[in-house]
Amino acid sequence: MSQVTCDIGISLDGYMAGPRQTEADPLGEGAEELHRWMFEQPDENRAELDAITAAGAFIMGRNMFGPIRGEWAGDWRGWWGDEPPYHAPVFVLTHHDRPPLEMEGGTTFNFVTDGIESALERARAAAGDRDVSIAGGAETVRQYLNIAAIDELRLHVAPILLGAGERPLDGVEGSRFEHAGVRGNELVSHLTLRVTPA
Repeated sequence: MSQVTCDIGISLDGYMAGPRQTEADPLGEGAEELHRWMFEQPDENRAELDAITAAGAFIMGRNMFGPIRGEWAGDWRGWWGDEPPYHAPVFVLTHHDRPPLEMEGGTTFNFVTDGIESALERARAAAGDRDVSIAGGAETVRQYLNIAAIDELRLHVAPILLGAGERPLDGVEGSRFEHAGVRGNELVSHLTLRVTPA
């Protein structure tokens, strides 16, 4: 049976993004360190990397898609180049209409203006019997946890401190967590949690 999953890289002090996001620094200051395990140890962490991209559809917040605020301006196409890593429909939460954006490799960004429940319904329909992944950012993760919509939360904890930025678990009241698995190495601890309504 399909489920809603969420994979996030997080620091020891609970941040998944650093402060001051810019086009040149998409994760904010210092947060690139959260993802060293992906690029320096892809073979050792193959199971986790495969699980991150296995979903049939993804949901993300507008800040994860790009640094533009307010009305859409220019031709921003996301952080990932011409072939984003999703290879599936991606539903971007926004307050501003924009036509779907088709990219190479099967990724289409769909811009959803009528709320998180609508985005989840559309993502489920697009995913079929595959999982839906809540990709981020922090506010998007928090909103879906607060309506108890995530079934499995996978935290990829890097042994660093960021000190400031975006913390996805601050203010979460709608979900309860049960330990489901852990493994890791010197760059990351992979913590899997089953999520149920609080």
